[in-house]
Amino acid sequence: MTDTPLRPWPGSAPLDPVRRLRALAAGVRGARVTVREVDAPCSAVEPLLADVDGALAALVPDMRRLRLVRAEGDRVEAVARSRFGMRARFHGVRRPGYLWMQSRFVLIGIAATPSAHAPGRTLVAFTGGVRVPGRAALVPVGVGRAGRRVLDRLAARLAPPP
Repeated sequence: MTDTPLRPWPGSAPLDPVRRLRALAAGVRGARVTVREVDAPCSAVEPLLADVDGALAALVPDMRRLRLVRAEGDRVEAVARSRFGMRARFHGVRRPGYLWMQSRFVLIGIAATPSAHAPGRTLVAFTGGVRVPGRAALVPVGVGRAGRRVLDRLAARLAPPP
């Protein structure tokens, strides 16, 4: 048997970051993906999602502190402390417009892609929550509410000053 390079499936196209996040979240029982279109170009949103130490930590409601400790290519490692004093070490993938990080007990995924309907706007998706140890599942309590809070904070941060 010889190794032959894989050819793309006919008619296939790469997934945009929001579709990639939806696909991954579909494999996590209890995950809810919250999606919103924000009035800002994707070029303004993407740096906020990539800023693990700063903007992202401020967006996630239960985080007191989130610190990037290692980044090699698109692989990242971060440590976090919650508002309740719990600690977590995250491992994940960070690409333009996309971040997926998980620890033993917590999952955070956020993605952005230019809006297909309105130039200058961005479609943003978030999922996250407390993981059930040893299983691909999230505790379903509050997952949707937390997603709405994250996207509310993002929209407020991107809003022009009054």
